Amino acid sequence: MKILVIGSGGREHAIAWRLAQDEEKHQIFAAPGNAGIASVAKCLDIKADDVPAMVRWAEAEKPDLVVVGPEAPLVIGMTDALNKLGIKVFGPVAAGAKMEGSKRFAKEVMDAAGVPTGKAETFTDAAKAKAALPAYGLPVVIKADGLAAGKGVIVAESVEQAEAAIDDMLVGNKFGAAGAEVLIEEFLHGEECSILAMVDGKDAVLLPSSQDHKRVFDGDKGPNTGGMGAYSPAPVITSDKLPMIKEKIIMPVVNELRKRGIDYRGILYAGLMVNTSESNPHGPLAKSGSEINVVEFNARFGDPETEAVLPRLGGSFAKALLNAASGCLSESDIVIRDCTAATVILASGGYPGSYEKGKVIAGLKADDDKAIVFHCGTKQVSEDIVTAGGRVMSVTGIGGNLREAVDNAYQRIASISFDGMFYRKDIAHRAFERG
Repeated sequence: MKILVIGSGGREHAIAWRLAQDEEKHQIFAAPGNAGIASVAKCLDIKADDVPAMVRWAEAEKPDLVVVGPEAPLVIGMTDALNKLGIKVFGPVAAGAKMEGSKRFAKEVMDAAGVPTGKAETFTDAAKAKAALPAYGLPVVIKADGLAAGKGVIVAESVEQAEAAIDDMLVGNKFGAAGAEVLIEEFLHGEECSILAMVDGKDAVLLPSSQDHKRVFDGDKGPNTGGMGAYSPAPVITSDKLPMIKEKIIMPVVNELRKRGIDYRGILYAGLMVNTSESNPHGPLAKSGSEINVVEFNARFGDPETEAVLPRLGGSFAKALLNAASGCLSESDIVIRDCTAATVILASGGYPGSYEKGKVIAGLKADDDKAIVFHCGTKQVSEDIVTAGGRVMSVTGIGGNLREAVDNAYQRIASISFDGMFYRKDIAHRAFERG
C-alpha cells in the first residue's frame, strides 16, 4: 500500500515504524516527519496542518491510506478534505474530532450517552466561574475548553490556585481561543490509565491498555507535561474490566455520535480514572458512583502511549487501519503479542517550560528486539541529529514482563546523551508498587 502518515512526533514515528514491520512492504510517506521517521518513510516538506498542500499532494499521489497523527489537523478538517477526494483516512472528521477539540462538547456527548464522568460546568465569565468553585471542593480541575498542547489542565490544590487558573484563561488569554471557555470539573480520585479504541463508524476494537506519566519529575512531582513515559499493559485495567469499558464507555459514545450524524472512524482515546479498593482504597467515588470514570476523550493515538502500545501489536497494522477507515473493522484485525512494553521520554533541559534546541544527540544505534528509539523532536543537520523539541526521544523497552521491559528501556538510554537531557527514573512505579 501507499500510505501517508501526517505528523512529526514520537507517535508518528511509532505509527510509521509499525507499518514498516508489516509483512507486506508498504510505500510509506510522512508529512513532515522527523530525523527518525526518515529511516522508515520518505519525508515531505508539508506542515501537518497545511490542508491545501496535503490535498494537492494526495490528488497527485493518490495514497491508499492516510493516517492522521496529531489532533490539530483533525480538528480543522484534514479528514473531511481528503475524504472529498475519495481517499481513505484513519482519523475522524472535524465534527468527530470535537471530542478532543471541545471539552464542553465531549461532556455533552458523555452526558447524553450516560457515560460515567466527573461533574463539570462551563463558563465564559471569570466571576461566575469563581463563584461556582465552592460546590466542587478541593482539589478542583480547571480546563481550557479547546486545544492547548496538553497544557490547558490545572489541578488546583487551593482556591487561590483555581482562581488564578480561571483568570489566566478568561482574563489573561493565556491559551488564546482555546481558553475562551473553561470547565470547572470534579477532581476524580484513583489511578489514571488509557484505552485506545479503533473505531470504524459503528463498532470498536480495544487496543491494549496503557498508563502514562504526566508530571515532569520522579514521584509525580512538578508541572504537567505532554507525557514523560508510559507502559503497557496497565495492571489497574484487569481483563475483566475491558468488556465493561467497551460496553459502558466506548460504544455509547460511538452510538451517540452516530445519532448526531457523525461517522467516527479512527482512534477514540479514553483517559480513565479507576477507583477501586486496590487503586485507591481510601478515596471517594466520583459523583457518578462508578468505579471507572472518563477523565477525557482524545480523537487520536496518545503520545507517548502509542510508543508503548504499537510494539505489542502483531498482524498487519495497515490492514487494521484501512479496514477501520473503510468501515469494516473486525476483532481479528487486531493481534496482540504476548509481551510488555515501557517507554521513557528523553527531554530537553527546561521542558515543559522554555528550552534550547540544536543540541547534538550522541549514542544512537540500531534498534533490536529489546529496545526501540522513537524520535519525538529531532532534526537532521548535516551529519548530526540534533534536538528540535521539548520531548526529544521516546525509548521503548520490550520484555516478557514489565520489569524486563523497563530495564531494557533504561539500558538503551544509558548510551544516549545530549546537553541538558533529563528523564524520569521511575516509569511504571505504580505498577511495581502494586506488587
